[in-house]
Amino acid sequence: MHINVLPSPYRPDPKIASLGAKIGDPVQSADFPQTILRYRNDRWAATVGLDSLSDAEWVQHFGRFVPLPDNMPEPLALRYHGHQFRVYNPEIGDGRGFLHAQLRDGLDRLLDFGTKGSGTTPYSRRGDGRLTLKGGVREILATEMLEALGVNTSKSFSLIETGEELMRGDEPSPTRSAVLVRLSHSHIRIGTFQRMAAEGDSEGMERLVTYCLTILYNETPSDNPAAQLLHLAVERIADLAASYMVAGFVHGVLNTDNINITGESFDYGPWRFTEFWDPHFTAAYFDETGLYAFGRQAEAMHWNLGQLAVSLRLLCEAPPLIEALERFPALFQAAIIKRFLWRLGLQPQGTERDRELVEAAERAMARGKIPIDIFFYNYRGGRLVETRQTDEFSAAFEAVLADYLPSGDVTHPYWTAGAPCSMLIDEVEQIWSAIAQDDDWAPLMQKVDAMRSMREALSIVKE
Repeated sequence: MHINVLPSPYRPDPKIASLGAKIGDPVQSADFPQTILRYRNDRWAATVGLDSLSDAEWVQHFGRFVPLPDNMPEPLALRYHGHQFRVYNPEIGDGRGFLHAQLRDGLDRLLDFGTKGSGTTPYSRRGDGRLTLKGGVREILATEMLEALGVNTSKSFSLIETGEELMRGDEPSPTRSAVLVRLSHSHIRIGTFQRMAAEGDSEGMERLVTYCLTILYNETPSDNPAAQLLHLAVERIADLAASYMVAGFVHGVLNTDNINITGESFDYGPWRFTEFWDPHFTAAYFDETGLYAFGRQAEAMHWNLGQLAVSLRLLCEAPPLIEALERFPALFQAAIIKRFLWRLGLQPQGTERDRELVEAAERAMARGKIPIDIFFYNYRGGRLVETRQTDEFSAAFEAVLADYLPSGDVTHPYWTAGAPCSMLIDEVEQIWSAIAQDDDWAPLMQKVDAMRSMREALSIVKE
């Protein structure tokens, strides 16, 4: 479930120009009063050959946005449309971010440097194009935790405080400002296809489909490339939905403009981890109907894929697209089982038996009120620790568990620490409070280290 990328030299490869001028608009970053480096992700910088940058060089490229060598000469604010809480909006695009550069990693994947809080663009509407420092800190916490839990996610690459005071209605103001850079496997969204379809741009759609197939998926186009791409996206996004569930994660805003065509999770706003297996748990206070609740995330992603299919009708008849969409439920269920077994560190016993295990696990967590992180920690590798629950639902789960053999190692120090690493809202607020009140960044960095230790522990396969 983890992507282990080898260190790589810097290899610029700005492919976005192949999509033509209509993919985005050239923009300039804001001229910030300050650029104080708060976070640099050297672990991922090594995979794209940028870990040797000095802090001053880092700030120039990721705070002042001086172009990287042989890369994009100027940033692009990407154009797209999207359904926002199922309401179509043609007036959106990169409103406080842009595509800064593209380059290859050690797996030869094309990766994007995208920003958040870098200033206004033609799509800012009434926004100021800025990001709060708290929002940047929260994105670091989200991406590090999700990466540790095996979710295919963007990486928080850089966070630089920018010295402006921002006014916000949903947090104490004025508040500190920042610019975030994320490393992603593309920023092409379902909404990108929706814009092409809305404009009736069949040539642009053909280029976009070919770009995604050949450059992002490394596939040779078939005689029906639109359906081919939808099949690939359905596979990736079904797995993403399953990974959210097994991680206990709620994205909060699963609009079509927030779903990446590569199935990589990104753009973290009102995210939360749910403590318990509660299908009704929501992350966004404005999600009054629970559209994107914990238990409805697969439904939301399937619906969004349906909008991708509608867009691809510009190039393809409906039946092959419907065939691709109909694969989603079975793919999601298979991915749930696979990811449950991975996080529990168990060898599979066959589809029916594994499904029985997963259903018993869900009942134990939901009805027995066992916190998700504690459940997976306590039962890792099939072990039964002294602190296990004794209710009837846990007993039923343990009866099924008894037939399973471990696949994951439990000798890493993480498994004997006595408690799992978690990322519930109270801890997020404590980490932010230390920064807001005392400019103390130690709790954040300690938490990043703890999440990376968990990632290492989950990566070890039992010999």
